[in-house]
Amino acid sequence: MKETHAIRRRKAGQFMDSFRKNRMGMTGAIMLCFFLIMAVAGPLLLPYNAMDFGVADDVFAPPSREHILGQDDMGRDVLRALISGARISLSVGILSTLISMVAGTFLGIVAGYSGGKIDVLMMRFTDVFLVLPWLPLMLILAAVLGSSIWNIILVIGLTSWAGTARVVRAQTLTVKERQFIERARAIGAGNGYIMTRHILPNVFPLVFANTILVSAVAIISETTLSFLGMGDTLHPSWGMMLHYAFESGAASIGAYWFLLPPGLCVVGVVLSFTFLGYAFDEILNPKLKKR
Repeated sequence: MKETHAIRRRKAGQFMDSFRKNRMGMTGAIMLCFFLIMAVAGPLLLPYNAMDFGVADDVFAPPSREHILGQDDMGRDVLRALISGARISLSVGILSTLISMVAGTFLGIVAGYSGGKIDVLMMRFTDVFLVLPWLPLMLILAAVLGSSIWNIILVIGLTSWAGTARVVRAQTLTVKERQFIERARAIGAGNGYIMTRHILPNVFPLVFANTILVSAVAIISETTLSFLGMGDTLHPSWGMMLHYAFESGAASIGAYWFLLPPGLCVVGVVLSFTFLGYAFDEILNPKLKKR
């Protein structure tokens, strides 16, 4: 037991050393930490009230000392809305990614390890989700279930697991042919034990790297749904800010302070997750590491 913990600590140390030397990974980590701090501490320092409307003269007011990023189409402070939206956008992205990863990993491991008819049926079911246009599917599900924040998380999670299932299945097919799996079967280990204790740890690095990349896709999906008017109006996110800016004609009147900040935040978060995903993939994948 002590030897196992020592091996894990050594591998964790090697991973952290490799990550610190990876410029792309460190850049992504710093960017993501900035947005996480904004999401966690920002609303406590600058609370935002969606119903706190300004007076008529404050509508589309440009940046000033009192309002660093100006005011929106209803006179509300853009900076406070931006900080409040960070918590919503990141929460939706992370929670929907967890749903997607759990579903994709479970189906991928079961299909790859079981083989036969179970594999065929599960992969054909997965193919259905792969070939369906994701945006119309999300719009239909959001319209049917409603536009609450939890329904949006569920919709994104249920429409983004198929790619993960395919990737995990391919890795499972490779792992299950190794000798230690045959030895586990020979000593009487059950299928559930083998999948959880042997298959899952060996495919987890791939799942971990893929999770980071899927988080970026989930945040873009939430932004897209909100921009198209399917977001939760009671919990305004960056996507909802872009929706309100578009609806109010902020671009046509030159109110860049209402349009650019949420767009730049979405781009920054997606880039940070993308940088981290590629960095983890490079560190955890021996072939890419050699390159």
